[in-house]
Amino acid sequence: MNIMMKHLTMIKRIDNMIRMRATGGPEEFADKLGISKTKLYRMINIMKSLEAPITYDFGIQSFVYEKAVGFQFGFVTLQQGEYIESVSL
Repeated sequence: MNIMMKHLTMIKRIDNMIRMRATGGPEEFADKLGISKTKLYRMINIMKSLEAPITYDFGIQSFVYEKAVGFQFGFVTLQQGEYIESVSL
C-alpha cells in the first residue's frame, strides 16, 4: 500500500474513533492505533489543516469534534454538466 493510502486509512480510523468518543488519552489512543504519540499528533494536525474541528475533552478523556463533520475522500459519478468545486489545500 502506498504512503497516501496508508495516511487515508489512518485518518479514517482516527475519524471513526473520535466519532465514538473512545480515543482515551493521547498515549492510549496512539497505542490503539499502533503508532507513536508523535505520529498521532502529526495525523491530527493534518486533519486540522483539512478543517477537522478536533479538540480534547478532559472530562471524558477523549478527542472529540467540536461540531458535526464528515470525512469523505474519493471520486463520485456526476451527471453530465454537473460540476463540483475542488477543495484547495
